[in-house]
Amino acid sequence: MRYTKPSRSAFSIFFVALILLISACKSGQQDQTWPLPVQQVTENSPVLSPDEAMKTIHLAPGYRLELVASEPLVQDPIALDFGPDGRMYIIEMPGFMPDESGKDSREPTGRIVLLEDTNNDGRMDKRTVFLDGLVLPRALKVLERGVLVGEPPNLWLARDTDGDGKADTKEKLNDSYGRAEGNLEHNANSLLWGMDNWIYTSEHDWYYRFKNGKFEAKQTLSRGQWGASMDDAGRIYRNWNEQPLFVDAVPANYFMRNPNLVRTRGAYEELIGRKDTATWPIRPTRGVNRGYRDGVLRSDGTITTYSAAGSPVIFRGDQLPKEVQGNAFITDSTGNLVHRLIISDDGSGRLSARDAYKQGEFVASTDERFRPVNLAGGPDGTLYIVDMYRGVVQDGQYQTDYLRDYIKQRKLELPVGLGRIYRVVHETTKREAVPALNKETTTKLVEMLSHPNGWRRDMAQQLIVERGDKSVAPALNELALKAADYRTKLHALWALDGLEAIEPATVTQALSDSSPDVRTAAIRISERWLKDPKHAVAAAVLKMQEEKNYSVLRQLAASLGTLPPAARFKPLSDLLEKWGADPILVDVIISGLSGQETEMLNQVLKGKPLKDATEMLAGAISKARNPAATQKLLDLAADAKRESEQRLAILRGVDFGLSPSGRSGGGRPATLGGGAAAIPVAATAPGRPPAVPPMAFSREPAALTALLKDSSTDLATIAKRIASRVTWPGKPDLPPEVAKLTPDEEKRFAAGRDVYNQICAACHQPDGLGKEKIAAPLVQSKYVTGSAVLPIRILIAGKEGAIGLMPPPALSDDQIAAVLTYIRREWGHTASAVAAADVKEIRGMTASRKVPWTEADLDKVPLGFGPPRQTQ
Repeated sequence: MRYTKPSRSAFSIFFVALILLISACKSGQQDQTWPLPVQQVTENSPVLSPDEAMKTIHLAPGYRLELVASEPLVQDPIALDFGPDGRMYIIEMPGFMPDESGKDSREPTGRIVLLEDTNNDGRMDKRTVFLDGLVLPRALKVLERGVLVGEPPNLWLARDTDGDGKADTKEKLNDSYGRAEGNLEHNANSLLWGMDNWIYTSEHDWYYRFKNGKFEAKQTLSRGQWGASMDDAGRIYRNWNEQPLFVDAVPANYFMRNPNLVRTRGAYEELIGRKDTATWPIRPTRGVNRGYRDGVLRSDGTITTYSAAGSPVIFRGDQLPKEVQGNAFITDSTGNLVHRLIISDDGSGRLSARDAYKQGEFVASTDERFRPVNLAGGPDGTLYIVDMYRGVVQDGQYQTDYLRDYIKQRKLELPVGLGRIYRVVHETTKREAVPALNKETTTKLVEMLSHPNGWRRDMAQQLIVERGDKSVAPALNELALKAADYRTKLHALWALDGLEAIEPATVTQALSDSSPDVRTAAIRISERWLKDPKHAVAAAVLKMQEEKNYSVLRQLAASLGTLPPAARFKPLSDLLEKWGADPILVDVIISGLSGQETEMLNQVLKGKPLKDATEMLAGAISKARNPAATQKLLDLAADAKRESEQRLAILRGVDFGLSPSGRSGGGRPATLGGGAAAIPVAATAPGRPPAVPPMAFSREPAALTALLKDSSTDLATIAKRIASRVTWPGKPDLPPEVAKLTPDEEKRFAAGRDVYNQICAACHQPDGLGKEKIAAPLVQSKYVTGSAVLPIRILIAGKEGAIGLMPPPALSDDQIAAVLTYIRREWGHTASAVAAADVKEIRGMTASRKVPWTEADLDKVPLGFGPPRQTQ
């Protein structure tokens, strides 16, 4: 065979191919086939080495992972942050589910570790325990002056004073950062330095800042569950485990101004609904808390949507392609994936999000122990993934029997003490030296505000404000007015604001900037001068009412609320008349009206119909619990000369204002007015009691009693609810309102009567009074008239009691629903009907239970359907 010497180009092709192959083996998988089809996996989930684990992780085309750190260098990581010198600080939480008991440890085993790359090869090689002896720490933020550490209920400032990488001092700044006894899944977390120089939190009702060397705390609305992030405009993003992305379209603190708000649209605004997004794991994910429920898993065993969404991060780096810059990345540890959402502006300042891929995930693994729990943008312009790497990420308190059984069968509890940190790179990524911004002069930091990497801009602004060096104010002012990039202008404006060096002329010019984000920031910064409506800045702000961009308009409404009462009413009224169809603007306007709601409602009622504004204003008025003002609202609602829709809107507002949900939060969003999601203001206003006594009128409210007379109208239905929340001298006892059974529930009731007579009546008797030593009475039994979750469990698994054992009858879900509907509505009972879907839910949750229930067992059962906000 004749040998032909390969050409130089052939050698080049071979060499490049070899390098690519080696690179793929070393640094994560760039898939030839993407998205990867669902892979069948072994019944057990073995612990894989970092190199083995990386072979199971698959990324969108063009992207790959690089291993930055792994055990023993990092153990049980849950979050990371980079210091001004580019070094990596990590929270380690070995107290989370450390053994097979299913309980968290409250021992002080938590720590903050400092990782360093001493040879500059891109991988960490040095570990220093910066701070230990912590109980379940949850947040950190590295400052120039030290490291903020959130360890509920304490917020610490830890300092390394001698440069050895270990904290020498630990100063308590605050003792209300969450609850010491709080569950891991629902407690204060996050410490995000925002563009406005406030430090934002998640699932916590305070936020913080350092100003003039002093630490300040300010109350806000508690929103989110795990993690917080910021976009280039400074908007704050959060999420909770089943819904991936919410944004503060307006800073949440504005809604604290008016304790009588009944809705807070604009704070924690949903950007994508559950029905509009889907997850696509590449392995069966049956180990989720509600994997037994129809619709949770596809036929191939993969979960259809999020069950552990967390740590939303808006990518703002410069070393991944432009296609992902400004996108939101969401971890879902139970799906073993990182999801990508594209955030869009409709051109008028209204944001929404959509899945980046019709089918497929940005990062997904076939390894069940791959548990991405956090993300972070880095000083090098890439994206970092925190992988806790363990079998269990659902806290034991919220595990269903189904999940608990799954965990034990697959022996997922152990080992713990592992963990990996990955860096996401692209084939176009260029490795840059990690900057040491702490060594830069403040003048150099000003220049850094023009850097394309958001992390560097953020850190430069943070250091400028921390140092308080006003000598750079002229340079900042130049950037604020003349920088080519709107992002640089924003950082310069907020740096000037943080230094207390902002000038009226700078703000006035920024108010007319071509960027709506700059105009929005300028309006907010202008508030320091709005107390004087005659100030030139105030005059410039008032001229902005012809603005068309919603982002700017919403901030304008918020800031106008800081004007003196006499000066703010007319511009807010004008905005409401023109933009009252926008529920966010409605709530922001009312937030600034404290004490002027009645006047504004009267103004609204004179103009074009504004149903939502009418309802929200009436709600705020009645929530103030002023009987005279509420009586006037009832008079308006009873006025037959008014349009019926207007009357209904007024009455709905009164109903919501007087209801407990109008005075306390903590639940899921309520729907009100125009049908948009609304979240009641949390009970964060000082002095608000958790229980709401009836509002007392001095005499019978004739308008209300008149509305009650015609029981066939919608007005009467609402009036009945209002009547149950008020009282007056001589008020007759109103019969309890019993919801009528629907036609389907009536059929279920009739079917249940047949089941009862055939199977139950022999022991429990036709009258439900039971038989001595044979069967307990059902009439007024707490297991009949209370939460349906208890009798459902009893009929599925039986009950052991003082009389003896009641074995479980062999009934279908439909039969159980029917017979329970019957006994909960017979013999004078007024409890709600039971649906077969509810029975199916409980049957799935308790599938592994093999013994009857006891009263002690039932006393421990949560009275809702399913576990609260599961994360696995």
